[in-house]
Parts: sequence; structure tokens; C-alpha cells
Amino acid sequence: MDAFVLGVVSSLLATALTFAGGWILSMRSRQWPVALLSRLTGLGVRRVFSHQHLASQELADELARARWVRVLAGRGNELTRDGFAAVWEAVGRRLESVQILLPDADLGPDSWLARREAEMRRIDPGFSAGILAEQVRINAAYVGEVAQHREHVSLRFYDLPNAHRVIVTDNVAYLTFYRQNEHGRKSPCIVAQRPGLMYDYALLLFSTAWDNSRRAE
Repeated sequence: MDAFVLGVVSSLLATALTFAGGWILSMRSRQWPVALLSRLTGLGVRRVFSHQHLASQELADELARARWVRVLAGRGNELTRDGFAAVWEAVGRRLESVQILLPDADLGPDSWLARREAEMRRIDPGFSAGILAEQVRINAAYVGEVAQHREHVSLRFYDLPNAHRVIVTDNVAYLTFYRQNEHGRKSPCIVAQRPGLMYDYALLLFSTAWDNSRRAE
């Protein structure tokens, strides 16, 4: 009998430890202290992704629900991918407006974009001179073509520190802080909900850049 009880207890203990280990290691459990602190401070942070690319699916889901979208990108590659396809299709129907900010690729070697490219060349041997500016031009051409057919899409160019990617909708903001020694997709991404201080900060970053940008010709 004692052996039976000991076996049951051991089995229950093993199950509990397995469950606890999985809980501790899970992404969701690691995020609850962030959510608790955010609630207590009013920051409005929903979660933090260690790498920007890990937020792609959630971002696509949020974009599918948005009424308006604001994007400040360091390069703009995601604008041409599947996650944004629904955005371009919904503009003028479900979506009221889409505002896109990309770096000004025509300012030469003294621009903030050129400084960011110099950072990337130190860590990525495939980054030849001018490649970042060329990628921005290609993405800008794509958005410009969309704007020709969607009157609620606006494109502008900025010359500011290439230090963030900001995507804001009427409900949520995705704020990536670029690291000097890593590609943007590997940099941490904060997801902030409205209302909240981080959401307001992300929207302020976009609005300030938009007010100091030039229109696409």
C-alpha cells in the first residue's frame, strides 16, 4: 500500500514539475510580469518580442482589424510582403488611411540612412555601398505604385536617425528599437496597446517624423 501511495505521489510530483517547467519556459508566462508592470505604471505594454520578426503574424492579424495605419520604416521590406497585402486591398473600404514614411534615399553620404548603412556594413559583409538606399528606393516605388491606385495611401520621406521601426494602428503600436550591431529583424519589438504611454510615444514618434518629412514626387 505504501509503495502504491509513493508511486502515485511520485507520479503527481513529476507531472507537476513538468507542468511548472513548461509554464516557466513558455513565452506567455514570461510576459505576465511585463503586463503586470505595464498595468501598474500605465505604460500599456502588451508584450515584448525579443526579435522583431517574431511579431510578424500578430502584426498581420492586427493590420487586418485596423481602421487606419501609420508606418515609419527603416527600410520598408515588410511593406511588400504578405502581411501588408490585406492592407493595400482594404484601403478605401475598411481602411480609412495608410501613411508611410521611408528614409530619404537621395541625400547622399551625409544622410542618416547612409550612417545606418555604415553600421550594417560592419556586421554584414553582403552590405555593399549603396545597397540599403537601393532597397529603400525599390520599396518606395512599390508603395508609390499602390498610391497611384489607392487615394488614401500617402508616402513621404524622412531624414532622421534610422533608429526605429514604428507601426501604429487605431488600437495598437509596434515599436522596434534598432541595435547598432544587428539587423532590424533581430532587434527587440514592443507591442503597446491603446490607451497607454508607450502607444502615445510611438504615435508621437511617427507624427513628429511625418511633420518634418518631404512628399514623394
